[in-house]
Amino acid sequence: MFIVTIDEDACTGCNSCTECCPARLLSFEDGKAVVTGDETECMGCESCTTVCETGAITIMEM
Repeated sequence: MFIVTIDEDACTGCNSCTECCPARLLSFEDGKAVVTGDETECMGCESCTTVCETGAITIMEM
């Protein structure tokens, strides 16, 4: 199981992560990416961390 988190202070609002997440866990609200789904449903594919230029997204294996 994986858990995805977003550092709102580091997020620049580029929206790249929300477009690439195959699990559709991320969305764009108030100019920032947020986890709107169940963060434990992350597949651990790391596509969001790959496109995030600021390193605002972390995926941890539980």
